[in-house]
Amino acid sequence: MTLPTSTALSKQLIVLLAATSAMGPAAMQILLPALPIIKDSFQVSNDVAQMTLSLSMLAIALGTLTYGPMSDKYGRKPIMLIGLLTTLVGSIFCLFANTIESLILWRFVQAFGGAVGLVVARAIVRDVYAAEEAAGVIATLVMVMVVIPMLSPALGGELMARFGWHSVFLAIAVFSTLIFILLFRNLPETLKEPAPFVGFRAMFATFARLLRAPAFRGYAFCVAFVSVVFFAFISAAPEIMVSVLDRPATEYGYYFIMIPAGFMAGNYVARRFGKSFAMDRMIYLGSKIALGGICLALIVQLTGFQEPIGLFAPVTLAVFGNGITLPNAQAAAINEFPQFAGSASGLTGFLQMSFSAVAAQLVAFIFNGTVYPLLLLMLVASTASLLSFKFGVLSQRT
Repeated sequence: MTLPTSTALSKQLIVLLAATSAMGPAAMQILLPALPIIKDSFQVSNDVAQMTLSLSMLAIALGTLTYGPMSDKYGRKPIMLIGLLTTLVGSIFCLFANTIESLILWRFVQAFGGAVGLVVARAIVRDVYAAEEAAGVIATLVMVMVVIPMLSPALGGELMARFGWHSVFLAIAVFSTLIFILLFRNLPETLKEPAPFVGFRAMFATFARLLRAPAFRGYAFCVAFVSVVFFAFISAAPEIMVSVLDRPATEYGYYFIMIPAGFMAGNYVARRFGKSFAMDRMIYLGSKIALGGICLALIVQLTGFQEPIGLFAPVTLAVFGNGITLPNAQAAAINEFPQFAGSASGLTGFLQMSFSAVAAQLVAFIFNGTVYPLLLLMLVASTASLLSFKFGVLSQRT
Protein backbone atom coordinates (compact mmCIF):
# COMPACT_ATOMS: atom_id res chain seq x y z
CA MET A 1 0.00 0.00 0.00
CA THR A 2 1.32 3.43 -0.97
CA LEU A 3 0.45 6.52 1.01
CA PRO A 4 -1.26 9.27 -1.03
CA THR A 5 0.70 12.47 -1.29
CA SER A 6 -1.93 14.55 0.52
CA THR A 7 -2.37 12.17 3.45
CA ALA A 8 -0.62 12.89 6.71
CA LEU A 9 0.54 10.15 9.03
CA SER A 10 -1.92 9.22 11.74
CA LYS A 11 -0.97 9.80 15.37
CA GLN A 12 -1.02 6.05 15.93
CA LEU A 13 1.39 5.46 13.07
CA ILE A 14 3.72 8.22 14.31
CA VAL A 15 3.80 6.51 17.71
CA LEU A 16 4.52 3.19 16.00
CA LEU A 17 7.35 4.76 14.00
CA ALA A 18 8.66 6.28 17.22
CA ALA A 19 8.63 2.88 18.90
CA THR A 20 10.55 1.45 15.95
CA SER A 21 13.07 4.27 16.19
CA ALA A 22 13.43 3.47 19.87
CA MET A 23 14.46 -0.14 19.20
CA GLY A 24 18.14 0.65 18.68
CA PRO A 25 18.56 3.04 21.65
CA ALA A 26 16.40 0.87 23.93
CA ALA A 27 18.32 -2.31 23.11
CA MET A 28 21.56 -0.44 23.74
CA GLN A 29 20.54 1.30 26.97
CA ILE A 30 18.66 -1.54 28.64
CA LEU A 31 22.01 -3.21 29.39
CA LEU A 32 23.64 -0.10 30.90
CA PRO A 33 22.95 -0.93 34.59
CA ALA A 34 24.49 -4.35 34.03
CA LEU A 35 27.85 -3.17 32.66
CA PRO A 36 29.64 -3.32 36.04
CA ILE A 37 28.12 -6.77 36.64
CA ILE A 38 29.08 -8.03 33.16
CA LYS A 39 32.63 -6.87 33.87
CA ASP A 40 32.67 -8.97 37.04
CA SER A 41 30.79 -11.94 35.56
CA PHE A 42 33.22 -12.42 32.68
CA GLN A 43 36.21 -11.18 34.72
CA VAL A 44 37.21 -8.62 32.09
CA SER A 45 38.41 -5.03 32.30
CA ASN A 46 36.13 -2.02 32.15
CA ASP A 47 37.40 -1.28 28.63
CA VAL A 48 36.37 -4.73 27.37
CA ALA A 49 32.95 -4.63 29.05
CA GLN A 50 32.42 -1.18 27.51
CA MET A 51 32.71 -2.76 24.05
CA THR A 52 29.24 -4.25 24.51
CA LEU A 53 28.09 -0.63 24.34
CA SER A 54 30.58 1.12 22.05
CA LEU A 55 30.59 -1.57 19.34
CA SER A 56 26.80 -1.66 19.37
CA MET A 57 26.93 2.09 18.68
CA LEU A 58 29.30 1.39 15.79
CA ALA A 59 26.83 -1.20 14.48
CA ILE A 60 24.07 1.39 14.60
CA ALA A 61 26.35 3.79 12.71
CA LEU A 62 27.01 1.21 9.98
CA GLY A 63 23.33 0.33 9.86
CA THR A 64 22.26 3.92 9.37
CA LEU A 65 24.76 4.22 6.53
CA THR A 66 23.25 1.17 4.83
CA TYR A 67 19.52 1.45 5.42
CA GLY A 68 19.10 4.93 3.93
CA PRO A 69 20.19 4.12 0.36
CA MET A 70 18.49 0.71 0.54
CA SER A 71 15.19 2.32 1.54
CA ASP A 72 15.58 4.86 -1.28
CA LYS A 73 15.71 1.98 -3.77
CA TYR A 74 13.63 -0.85 -2.32
CA GLY A 75 11.08 1.09 -0.29
CA ARG A 76 10.70 2.06 3.34
CA LYS A 77 8.53 -0.84 4.51
CA PRO A 78 10.55 -3.90 3.39
CA ILE A 79 13.80 -2.45 4.73
CA MET A 80 12.14 -1.62 8.03
CA LEU A 81 10.90 -5.21 8.40
CA ILE A 82 14.30 -6.71 7.53
CA GLY A 83 15.95 -4.56 10.19
CA LEU A 84 13.49 -5.71 12.84
CA LEU A 85 14.09 -9.37 11.96
CA THR A 86 17.83 -8.78 12.36
CA THR A 87 17.21 -7.27 15.81
CA LEU A 88 15.19 -10.32 16.80
CA VAL A 89 17.90 -12.77 15.70
CA GLY A 90 20.63 -10.83 17.52
CA SER A 91 18.55 -10.64 20.70
CA ILE A 92 17.92 -14.40 20.76
CA PHE A 93 21.62 -15.21 20.42
CA CYS A 94 22.51 -12.60 23.07
CA LEU A 95 20.11 -14.35 25.42
CA PHE A 96 22.25 -17.50 25.30
CA ALA A 97 25.69 -15.83 25.16
CA ASN A 98 28.12 -17.44 27.62
CA THR A 99 31.33 -15.64 26.66
CA ILE A 100 32.13 -11.94 26.39
CA GLU A 101 33.15 -12.43 22.74
CA SER A 102 29.79 -13.95 21.75
CA LEU A 103 27.92 -11.27 23.70
CA ILE A 104 29.80 -8.50 21.89
CA LEU A 105 29.24 -10.16 18.51
CA TRP A 106 25.49 -10.64 18.88
CA ARG A 107 25.05 -7.23 20.48
CA PHE A 108 26.60 -5.91 17.26
CA VAL A 109 24.04 -7.84 15.16
CA GLN A 110 21.18 -6.75 17.41
CA ALA A 111 22.19 -3.09 17.18
CA PHE A 112 22.72 -3.24 13.41
CA GLY A 113 19.11 -4.34 13.01
CA GLY A 114 17.84 -1.79 15.52
CA ALA A 115 19.36 1.06 13.51
CA VAL A 116 16.69 0.71 10.84
CA GLY A 117 14.08 2.74 12.67
CA LEU A 118 16.41 5.66 13.28
CA VAL A 119 16.89 6.14 9.53
CA VAL A 120 13.75 4.93 7.82
CA ALA A 121 11.26 6.56 10.21
CA ARG A 122 12.75 10.00 9.51
CA ALA A 123 12.77 9.29 5.77
CA ILE A 124 9.08 8.32 5.95
CA VAL A 125 8.28 11.61 7.65
CA ARG A 126 10.22 13.51 4.99
CA ASP A 127 8.33 11.58 2.26
CA VAL A 128 5.03 12.86 3.60
CA TYR A 129 5.69 16.36 4.99
CA ALA A 130 7.33 19.57 3.82
CA ALA A 131 10.44 20.83 5.65
CA GLU A 132 8.86 22.99 8.38
CA GLU A 133 6.14 20.43 9.10
CA ALA A 134 8.71 17.63 9.06
CA ALA A 135 10.69 19.31 11.86
CA GLY A 136 7.58 19.39 14.04
CA VAL A 137 6.66 15.77 13.28
CA ILE A 138 10.24 14.60 13.88
CA ALA A 139 10.17 16.45 17.20
CA THR A 140 6.94 14.64 18.08
CA LEU A 141 8.41 11.34 16.91
CA VAL A 142 11.58 11.84 18.93
CA MET A 143 9.65 12.99 22.00
CA VAL A 144 7.59 9.79 21.99
CA MET A 145 10.62 7.72 21.01
CA VAL A 146 12.68 8.70 24.05
CA VAL A 147 10.09 7.39 26.52
CA ILE A 148 11.07 3.78 25.85
CA PRO A 149 14.86 4.31 26.16
CA MET A 150 14.10 6.53 29.18
CA LEU A 151 12.52 3.60 30.98
CA SER A 152 14.77 0.86 29.59
CA PRO A 153 17.70 1.25 32.07
CA ALA A 154 15.27 1.09 34.99
CA LEU A 155 13.58 -1.93 33.38
CA GLY A 156 16.97 -3.48 32.71
CA GLY A 157 17.98 -2.97 36.34
CA GLU A 158 14.82 -4.67 37.59
CA LEU A 159 15.10 -7.57 35.15
CA MET A 160 18.76 -7.98 36.06
CA ALA A 161 18.00 -8.01 39.79
CA ARG A 162 15.17 -10.53 39.44
CA PHE A 163 16.18 -12.81 36.58
CA GLY A 164 19.82 -12.08 35.74
CA TRP A 165 21.27 -9.82 33.09
CA HIS A 166 20.55 -12.22 30.20
CA SER A 167 16.81 -11.61 30.66
CA VAL A 168 17.02 -8.12 29.15
CA PHE A 169 17.49 -9.68 25.73
CA LEU A 170 14.26 -11.63 26.04
CA ALA A 171 12.46 -8.32 26.60
CA ILE A 172 14.00 -6.87 23.41
CA ALA A 173 13.11 -10.02 21.43
CA VAL A 174 9.47 -9.79 22.50
CA PHE A 175 9.32 -6.05 21.80
CA SER A 176 10.86 -6.38 18.32
CA THR A 177 8.43 -9.20 17.44
CA LEU A 178 5.45 -7.08 18.46
CA ILE A 179 6.66 -4.07 16.47
CA PHE A 180 7.31 -6.28 13.42
CA ILE A 181 3.73 -7.57 13.46
CA LEU A 182 2.22 -4.10 13.84
CA LEU A 183 4.34 -2.59 11.06
CA PHE A 184 3.65 -5.50 8.73
CA ARG A 185 -0.07 -4.91 9.15
CA ASN A 186 -0.25 -1.11 9.30
CA LEU A 187 2.73 0.61 7.66
CA PRO A 188 2.05 1.99 4.16
CA GLU A 189 4.78 2.44 1.59
CA THR A 190 5.59 6.17 1.39
CA LEU A 191 8.39 6.12 -1.18
CA LYS A 192 6.94 7.68 -4.35
CA GLU A 193 9.80 7.16 -6.80
CA PRO A 194 12.58 4.67 -6.06
CA ALA A 195 16.08 6.09 -6.48
CA PRO A 196 18.42 3.85 -8.49
CA PHE A 197 21.17 2.13 -6.54
CA VAL A 198 23.95 0.87 -8.78
CA GLY A 199 26.47 -0.14 -6.14
CA PHE A 200 28.49 1.09 -3.23
CA ARG A 201 30.52 3.41 -5.44
CA ALA A 202 27.35 5.32 -6.29
CA MET A 203 26.30 5.30 -2.65
CA PHE A 204 29.58 6.84 -1.54
CA ALA A 205 29.39 9.32 -4.42
CA THR A 206 26.04 10.46 -3.03
CA PHE A 207 27.53 10.77 0.44
CA ALA A 208 30.42 12.79 -0.99
CA ARG A 209 27.96 15.10 -2.73
CA LEU A 210 26.14 15.66 0.55
CA LEU A 211 29.34 16.37 2.46
CA ARG A 212 30.51 18.90 -0.12
CA ALA A 213 27.55 21.10 0.81
CA PRO A 214 28.64 23.41 3.68
CA ALA A 215 25.13 23.67 5.13
CA PHE A 216 24.65 19.91 5.20
CA ARG A 217 28.04 19.50 6.89
CA GLY A 218 27.14 22.12 9.46
CA TYR A 219 23.82 20.50 10.34
CA ALA A 220 25.17 16.92 10.25
CA PHE A 221 28.18 17.60 12.47
CA CYS A 222 25.97 19.60 14.81
CA VAL A 223 23.79 16.48 15.17
CA ALA A 224 26.85 14.26 15.63
CA PHE A 225 28.40 16.30 18.44
CA VAL A 226 25.04 16.76 20.19
CA SER A 227 24.79 12.97 20.29
CA VAL A 228 28.32 12.64 21.67
CA VAL A 229 27.21 14.68 24.71
CA PHE A 230 24.35 12.27 25.43
CA PHE A 231 26.09 8.97 24.72
CA ALA A 232 29.31 9.90 26.50
CA PHE A 233 27.26 10.57 29.60
CA ILE A 234 25.15 7.41 29.51
CA SER A 235 28.20 5.23 28.85
CA ALA A 236 30.19 6.61 31.81
CA ALA A 237 27.44 7.30 34.33
CA PRO A 238 26.84 3.66 35.45
CA GLU A 239 30.51 3.24 36.46
CA ILE A 240 30.53 6.69 38.08
CA MET A 241 27.47 5.76 40.15
CA VAL A 242 29.22 2.65 41.46
CA SER A 243 32.87 3.65 41.84
CA VAL A 244 32.70 7.42 42.40
CA LEU A 245 29.33 8.05 44.07
CA ASP A 246 29.24 4.66 45.85
CA ARG A 247 25.68 3.84 44.78
CA PRO A 248 24.27 0.47 43.60
CA ALA A 249 24.21 -0.11 39.83
CA THR A 250 20.42 -0.50 39.82
CA GLU A 251 20.01 3.04 41.20
CA TYR A 252 21.43 4.45 37.98
CA GLY A 253 18.30 3.46 36.07
CA TYR A 254 16.11 5.69 38.21
CA TYR A 255 18.38 8.74 38.10
CA PHE A 256 18.75 8.18 34.36
CA ILE A 257 15.04 8.93 33.88
CA MET A 258 15.89 12.61 34.41
CA ILE A 259 18.10 12.67 31.31
CA PRO A 260 15.64 11.61 28.59
CA ALA A 261 12.89 13.51 30.44
CA GLY A 262 14.94 16.68 29.91
CA PHE A 263 15.50 15.69 26.29
CA MET A 264 11.78 15.08 25.85
CA ALA A 265 10.98 18.50 27.33
CA GLY A 266 13.35 20.08 24.81
CA ASN A 267 11.62 18.14 22.02
CA TYR A 268 8.29 19.50 23.23
CA VAL A 269 9.64 23.05 23.01
CA ALA A 270 10.92 22.33 19.49
CA ARG A 271 7.52 21.01 18.45
CA ARG A 272 5.51 23.71 20.24
CA PHE A 273 7.45 26.67 18.86
CA GLY A 274 8.76 25.14 15.64
CA LYS A 275 6.26 26.99 13.46
CA SER A 276 6.84 30.32 15.21
CA PHE A 277 10.64 30.38 15.04
CA ALA A 278 13.03 29.47 12.25
CA MET A 279 14.85 26.16 12.57
CA ASP A 280 18.26 27.84 12.65
CA ARG A 281 17.17 30.06 15.54
CA MET A 282 15.97 27.02 17.49
CA ILE A 283 19.23 25.17 16.85
CA TYR A 284 21.30 28.12 18.07
CA LEU A 285 19.18 28.55 21.21
CA GLY A 286 19.33 24.86 22.08
CA SER A 287 23.10 24.74 21.57
CA LYS A 288 23.68 27.62 23.97
CA ILE A 289 21.43 26.07 26.63
CA ALA A 290 23.31 22.77 26.35
CA LEU A 291 26.67 24.46 26.74
CA GLY A 292 25.43 26.31 29.81
CA GLY A 293 24.18 23.09 31.42
CA ILE A 294 27.55 21.38 31.08
CA CYS A 295 29.36 24.41 32.49
CA LEU A 296 26.95 24.33 35.44
CA ALA A 297 27.72 20.63 36.00
CA LEU A 298 31.44 21.42 36.16
CA ILE A 299 30.85 24.25 38.64
CA VAL A 300 28.75 22.02 40.91
CA GLN A 301 31.45 19.33 40.91
CA LEU A 302 34.14 21.88 41.72
CA THR A 303 32.20 22.82 44.86
CA GLY A 304 32.70 19.25 46.12
CA PHE A 305 29.01 18.29 46.07
CA GLN A 306 29.12 14.50 45.65
CA GLU A 307 25.45 13.53 45.33
CA PRO A 308 24.00 12.05 42.12
CA ILE A 309 21.54 14.93 41.78
CA GLY A 310 24.47 17.35 41.52
CA LEU A 311 25.55 15.56 38.36
CA PHE A 312 22.23 14.53 36.84
CA ALA A 313 20.33 17.82 37.27
CA PRO A 314 22.69 20.10 35.29
CA VAL A 315 23.21 17.41 32.65
CA THR A 316 19.42 17.27 32.35
CA LEU A 317 19.50 21.00 31.53
CA ALA A 318 22.14 20.31 28.89
CA VAL A 319 20.11 17.58 27.21
CA PHE A 320 17.04 19.84 27.37
CA GLY A 321 18.97 22.17 25.07
CA ASN A 322 20.00 19.23 22.92
CA GLY A 323 16.35 18.22 22.68
CA ILE A 324 15.63 21.57 21.05
CA THR A 325 18.62 21.36 18.72
CA LEU A 326 18.50 17.77 17.52
CA PRO A 327 15.13 17.47 15.69
CA ASN A 328 15.61 20.82 13.98
CA ALA A 329 19.17 20.01 12.88
CA GLN A 330 18.13 16.55 11.67
CA ALA A 331 15.21 17.91 9.66
CA ALA A 332 17.36 20.72 8.23
CA ALA A 333 20.11 18.28 7.19
CA ILE A 334 17.66 16.03 5.37
CA ASN A 335 15.93 18.99 3.74
CA GLU A 336 19.14 20.16 2.08
CA PHE A 337 18.74 17.30 -0.44
CA PRO A 338 15.11 16.08 -0.33
CA GLN A 339 15.69 13.87 -3.39
CA PHE A 340 18.17 11.89 -1.29
CA ALA A 341 16.19 11.88 1.96
CA GLY A 342 17.14 8.31 2.83
CA SER A 343 20.82 8.81 2.07
CA ALA A 344 20.94 12.13 3.94
CA SER A 345 19.21 10.57 6.93
CA GLY A 346 21.55 7.58 6.79
CA LEU A 347 24.72 9.66 6.56
CA THR A 348 23.57 11.93 9.39
CA GLY A 349 22.81 8.87 11.50
CA PHE A 350 26.18 7.32 10.67
CA LEU A 351 28.07 10.43 11.79
CA GLN A 352 25.86 10.64 14.87
CA MET A 353 26.47 7.09 16.04
CA SER A 354 30.08 6.65 14.89
CA PHE A 355 31.15 9.77 16.78
CA SER A 356 29.18 8.52 19.78
CA ALA A 357 30.80 5.06 19.58
CA VAL A 358 34.27 6.61 19.66
CA ALA A 359 33.25 8.84 22.59
CA ALA A 360 31.78 5.90 24.53
CA GLN A 361 35.01 3.92 24.27
CA LEU A 362 37.17 7.01 24.84
CA VAL A 363 35.37 7.85 28.06
CA ALA A 364 36.24 4.39 29.40
CA PHE A 365 39.93 4.93 28.57
CA ILE A 366 40.17 8.38 30.14
CA PHE A 367 38.17 7.53 33.28
CA ASN A 368 40.35 8.34 36.30
CA GLY A 369 37.99 7.76 39.21
CA THR A 370 36.39 11.23 38.95
CA VAL A 371 33.67 12.87 36.87
CA TYR A 372 35.99 15.46 35.30
CA PRO A 373 37.16 13.56 32.19
CA LEU A 374 33.53 12.88 31.28
CA LEU A 375 32.39 16.47 31.80
CA LEU A 376 35.35 17.90 29.89
CA LEU A 377 34.65 15.58 26.97
CA MET A 378 31.00 16.69 27.01
CA LEU A 379 32.11 20.33 27.11
CA VAL A 380 34.34 19.85 24.05
CA ALA A 381 31.55 18.06 22.15
CA SER A 382 28.95 20.71 22.99
CA THR A 383 31.30 23.48 21.88
CA ALA A 384 32.07 21.61 18.66
CA SER A 385 28.34 21.23 17.97
CA LEU A 386 27.76 24.96 18.30
CA LEU A 387 30.81 25.84 16.18
CA SER A 388 29.86 23.33 13.45
CA PHE A 389 26.47 24.99 13.13
CA LYS A 390 27.80 28.52 13.37
CA PHE A 391 30.55 28.18 10.76
CA GLY A 392 28.87 25.59 8.54
CA VAL A 393 25.44 27.22 8.35
CA LEU A 394 25.22 30.70 9.81
CA SER A 395 28.44 31.97 8.23
CA GLN A 396 27.17 30.86 4.80
CA ARG A 397 23.89 32.76 5.19
CA THR A 398 25.06 36.10 6.54
